[in-house]
Amino acid sequence: MRIVLLGAPGSGKGTQAKKLMADRNIPQISTGDMLREAVVNGTRFGLKAKALMDVGNLVPDEVVLGIISERLVKVDAENGFILDGFPRTKQQSLDLENLLDQMGTPLDTAVLMNIDFDILMKRLTGRRTCSITGKLLNVYFSSQEELDECTNAGGQLVHREDDNEDTIGNRLYVYRKNTEPLINFYRDRQKLVTIDAEGSIDEVYERLTGALV
Repeated sequence: MRIVLLGAPGSGKGTQAKKLMADRNIPQISTGDMLREAVVNGTRFGLKAKALMDVGNLVPDEVVLGIISERLVKVDAENGFILDGFPRTKQQSLDLENLLDQMGTPLDTAVLMNIDFDILMKRLTGRRTCSITGKLLNVYFSSQEELDECTNAGGQLVHREDDNEDTIGNRLYVYRKNTEPLINFYRDRQKLVTIDAEGSIDEVYERLTGALV
C-alpha cells in the first residue's frame, strides 16, 4: 500500500499516519524527518543537502527526490509507505510520479483529509499545552474538566506564539495556493480518495481505513 496524505495544517495527517503505520506495518515517511536522517547518516543526497543548508540555501526538489529514493529502498518500505509532507506542488507530484514509476512502485492512492477551514482555524489557534503535564489541549474542543485539571493543579495553559490567526491564516493561504492543485492532479489520475477529517481520531481513522479497502 503506497499512499500520499494530503490536507491542510491541522487536518490530522500526522496523527492518522501514525495509526495507519502501526496497523499496516508500513513506514510513515515525513520529508522533514527523512531529510534530517539522511544528513545524519551521510548518504549521498544527505551530504548534498547538508552542504546547501550549511550556507543557508533551500534544498532543491531533485535532492529531496534523491533522499526519497534512498529511503524507499529500505527493507521496511517493501510493503508500502505513507508519504506525509511531500509532494506540496504539482511539479513535485509529477517528479514523484516519475520516480516511483522508475522504481516500479507506483502510487496506489492519494488521500485527501477534508475539513472546513473555520474548524482548522479553531484547532490551531485554540491549541494550548499544560505547563505541568505537557498534555496538548484545545480551548475550543477540550472539555472544561480537562482544562480545569491543568489549572487546578497549578499549571498554565501555554499558547505558542505562532498559533495566532495571522500566522495560521498565512499557512492556510500557502496551502490553498500551492497544494490544493494536487487534488485535481490526483483526481485526473483516478487516485484521489477524499475523507471527512472532522470528528474524533477514531472516527476519522475508521473512515480512512474504510476508504483504503
